[in-house]
Amino acid sequence: MAFLQLTAIVVEDYDEAIAFFTGALGFELAEDSPSLTNDGRVKRWVVVRPPGAQTGLLLARADGERQAAVVGNQHAGRVGFFLRVEDFDVSYRRMCDAGVEFVTDPRCEPYGRVVVFRDVAGNRWDLLGPAGDG
Repeated sequence: MAFLQLTAIVVEDYDEAIAFFTGALGFELAEDSPSLTNDGRVKRWVVVRPPGAQTGLLLARADGERQAAVVGNQHAGRVGFFLRVEDFDVSYRRMCDAGVEFVTDPRCEPYGRVVVFRDVAGNRWDLLGPAGDG
């Protein structure tokens, strides 16, 4: 059986990204290990994930101008990440209290309640709650 283990988000700073994902979104820090780039420079292997999830995010610090250019725009301005939660209102309030930037108002769609927010790098996400919730 196969599953998607990780997807990378290019960030400017490891510690700032860890603080956002663990604090504002309630993710767990699954790994923070020293590592090396392909050409031997120091980096870190940083993985965060929602509690109990198998799939995580690799927080990859931008290395060079080309990678720095995609920080916050990995999906060309579209929503590219989708965070499904059991209790939309609790998650939304926690994120508001943590200072998360929301770019839309919450709305109801056939697939559930949804609101668009930006992560620490500026990427757009959907926060998704159950259909019929609210």
